[in-house]
Amino acid sequence: MHVGFCLLRLSSRDFWALTPVEFFLMAGGARPRTMAVGRAELDALMRVFPD
Repeated sequence: MHVGFCLLRLSSRDFWALTPVEFFLMAGGARPRTMAVGRAELDALMRVFPD
């Protein structure tokens, strides 16, 4: 509800009229995910930030 009312600024009528799939798409659920850090990048970060 926070996403629908506060972030997407939907009226209550529009929010409750959405299907779960429509809400998922509007909330960014279908965006491509970024790749996780690879082992080489993780090792480099661990050398720079050993703690």
